[in-house]
Amino acid sequence: MTATASRPGQNPPTTDADLELLVKLRQAHRDLKTQIARRIVGQQDIVDNLLAAILAGGHVLLVGVPGLAKTLLIQTLADALHLSFNRVQFTPDLMPGDITGTELLEEDQATGRRIFTFAPGPVFASIVLADEINRAPPKTQAALLQAMQERTVTVAGKTHTLPNPFFVLATQNPIEQEGTYQLPEAQRDRFMFELTVDYPSREEEELIVTSTTGVMKGEVEPVLDAGQLVALQQLVRRLPAAPTLVRYAVDLVRSTRPSDPTSSGDIRKYVGFGAGPRASQYLILGAKARAAMDGRAAPDIDDIKGVAMSVLGHRLLLNFQAEAEGVTVPKLIKL
Repeated sequence: MTATASRPGQNPPTTDADLELLVKLRQAHRDLKTQIARRIVGQQDIVDNLLAAILAGGHVLLVGVPGLAKTLLIQTLADALHLSFNRVQFTPDLMPGDITGTELLEEDQATGRRIFTFAPGPVFASIVLADEINRAPPKTQAALLQAMQERTVTVAGKTHTLPNPFFVLATQNPIEQEGTYQLPEAQRDRFMFELTVDYPSREEEELIVTSTTGVMKGEVEPVLDAGQLVALQQLVRRLPAAPTLVRYAVDLVRSTRPSDPTSSGDIRKYVGFGAGPRASQYLILGAKARAAMDGRAAPDIDDIKGVAMSVLGHRLLLNFQAEAEGVTVPKLIKL
C-alpha cells in the first residue's frame, strides 16, 4: 500500500512503513508495561493512560493520597525510557529560578571580563517530575507554563529550547491542604490527563508488602530512547481521525460549556466554566494513542470514551451549588 495525496489539514493515509512502525509501537507498549510491572503492582489503567499521554506528547498530573507509589511510578517510567530525568520537590520556598535556571555572573580568567552565563535548571530534562506540585506558590508553578506549552524557557530575555521529547509528570496530594496552593486553571489546563491513583486491592497490597520488605529489588531495563519515542509520537499524530470522530469529540467538549445551546440543564446548573479547545485536541490525541497501543491504525469512539474523564475531569470548574450538593464531573458528563 502506498500513500496518496491528501487535502490540507488532513492526516495522510497510513503507509506500509507506518504499519510496520505501528507493530513496533504495540510491542513497545507491552515491553514498557512489563518493565513497569517489575516495581509497580496493579494500577493497570493508570499505567495505560500514562503511556498513552507519553505517546501523545502530553503532560500528566497524578492525584492520590500518600503512599500509593505515584513518585515511584514516574521514576520507574523514566528508567524504562532511556531519557534524561530530573526530580523537583516543590516546597513553599521554591523559586521560579530554581526550576528554570538563572543567569550567573562569571569572570573570564584569561581576560578578566565579567560575563553572564546561563545555568540551566532541572526543567532541562526530557522527563521532569514535579513532586507535590501544589506545595509551591502560584508564582513558582507559573515557571512551568511556558515550558509545558512551548517547550522553551525564557530567562533574561533569551529563549532556551528544552529537550525533545519533553514531559512534566506531576504528583499532588488531594487530602492535605495545609501549606498547599491550589493549581490555577491555566496550569491545570496544561496537563493532558489528570489521573486519580486509588488504593490497591487486598491481593495487590499483600503482594506489594511481600515484594518491598525483602532484599530483592526490581531492576528495570530501558525499552525506548529519545529518537525512537519521537518517531512513535509522530506516528500517533499521523493516524487518521475520521470527521465523525472529530465531530464527536468537539460536541462532547462543547456540551460542557454552560453558555453552549447543546449543554444540558445540569451543566448550566452546576458548571461555572467548561472545557476549552485544548480538551478537544487531547481527546483526539489520546484516542489515537490508545488505538496505536492496541495495534489499530485508526481510533474509534470507544477510544474517546476511554480518555474522556482523564481529559475533562480537571477542566470543568464546578460552582458552589455543585459542591454543596455533592455533584461531581463524572455525574455530569454523558458519554
